Amino acid sequence: MLALADAHCHFDAKYFAEGPETVMQRARAAGLVGFVVVGLADAAEGVTPLNAVLDLARRAKGQVAACVGIHPHDAACWTPALHEELRSAASSPDAAAVGEIGLDYHYEHSPRATQRDVFARLIGLARDLRKPIVVHTRSAAEETLELLASEHARDVGGIIHCFSEDRAFAARALDLGFSLSFSGIVTFKNALAIKEVAAWAPLDRVLLETDSPYLSPVPLRGKRCEPAYVVHTARHVAGLRRMPVEELAAAALGNTERLFGRAFIRPVT
Repeated sequence: MLALADAHCHFDAKYFAEGPETVMQRARAAGLVGFVVVGLADAAEGVTPLNAVLDLARRAKGQVAACVGIHPHDAACWTPALHEELRSAASSPDAAAVGEIGLDYHYEHSPRATQRDVFARLIGLARDLRKPIVVHTRSAAEETLELLASEHARDVGGIIHCFSEDRAFAARALDLGFSLSFSGIVTFKNALAIKEVAAWAPLDRVLLETDSPYLSPVPLRGKRCEPAYVVHTARHVAGLRRMPVEELAAAALGNTERLFGRAFIRPVT
């Protein structure tokens, strides 16, 4: 059986009413041994999601690495008080990274200038805490790279989550010390630039994720996504790289452990 990690998933109750333990049980049956779970502060729920993922990481030690951040959609909800609450959550030994954070100019739910300001502040928070960052970028490739460089994000590194850019962006992100995490998008028929990057990227910088509950891979596109489905993404990326899926899975799992600082439980062989 494959031993895989989902390098980015969301377990909020509004997505999975059955609870994270049930979702993880289904995933373990598919071969998953690790979950990088994201909690995001927002205007509606404040820091409640942050506390939820930290609590899950405590309950599921050896299986869950928690990340805490503010999504660029919610950048306008940033306040000094919220920042300090986020700092407190991210300072926890149960918090493996700061994220997801970044820029999203596709929907612009928060003004671009606000997104840039909050992204810079949160890179600074990660640098203060010496923890990696999980980067969300959509329709903002150049400014994302510029901020990562100008804010010295190389000091902590991290991942470009749900990678959806081209090889030129990937090369610059790699030069900045970031790894690339591929979601179900890479399985989509028209995702040619992403497929090219997945085939080309250095093996020691490749991770696999679902971004559940979004972006179910082919052949499950259109369904609610969950971590068990990362198996399909692993098989597709292995095919693009012309390598055994077991070898890809082992490399991606090791890369996830190295970045997020969790020795996930391995199956007995």
